[in-house]
Amino acid sequence: MANLPAPAAAEPDRNCPLCPRLAEFRAQARAREPSWHNSPVASFGSAAAQLLIVGLAPGLQGANRTGRPFTGDYAGDLLYATLLEYGFAKGVYQARPDDGLKLVDCRISNAVRCVPPQNKPLPVEISTCRQFLATTIATMPKLRAIVLLGRIAHDSTLKALGLRNGAAPFAHGAVHKAGAIRLYDSYHCSRYNTNTRVLTPEMFREVFAKVRKDLGS
Repeated sequence: MANLPAPAAAEPDRNCPLCPRLAEFRAQARAREPSWHNSPVASFGSAAAQLLIVGLAPGLQGANRTGRPFTGDYAGDLLYATLLEYGFAKGVYQARPDDGLKLVDCRISNAVRCVPPQNKPLPVEISTCRQFLATTIATMPKLRAIVLLGRIAHDSTLKALGLRNGAAPFAHGAVHKAGAIRLYDSYHCSRYNTNTRVLTPEMFREVFAKVRKDLGS
C-alpha cells in the first residue's frame, strides 16, 4: 500500500518555526513574560459548529497572553458580548480562559496564529499560516457561515477557499457565497476601529443578526 502524505494540521506546533520573525517575537515575549501563553493560539470552539469567525491574529496582551482567541483585550469585550446576545455563546465572559464561557454552534480562529509585532503580520506570514486556516475550514463538516473580521481575514479566507478576491470584494456588511457557505464581512472589532467610529457596536451587531437569521435559532 502506498504511503499517503499526512493531512495538514489544523493548528501549528507550540514552537512553530515557519515564520522566523514571529518565532523571534514569541521568544522575546516568553523571556519578558514567562507566565503568558506566548505560543500559537489554537481555534476556540467545536469543529462541528455551523459558524466560524476569522480574525486577524492574537493580540499581544490579549490572546497571546491568555491563550484563547479574543480573550483579554477590547476586541474580545465586543465580540463575546455580541456572541452572547445572539445565542452563539453562553455563560459569562470574564476575559480569561477559565471563565467557563462556552461557544454555541460557533468557532473562533485567526488568519495568523502567532502574535505579530505592532499587530501587523507580513504578507509572507499570512500566506505561510494559511495552511492552518484552510485545514480548520476543511475539518468543519457542518460549516455554513464564516464571519470575516477585517480585510486580511477576508482575503486570506478567500484564498483558503480557492476564490479570487475580485469575486467577493470586501465591504462591511457584505455577504458572499462560497458554495454552500455564506461569507459575512465586518470591519475588525478593534479598539481603534470603534474609537474612530469606523465600526460601531450597532454595525457589528447587525452582522451577527444577519448570521443568526440565516442560520435560524
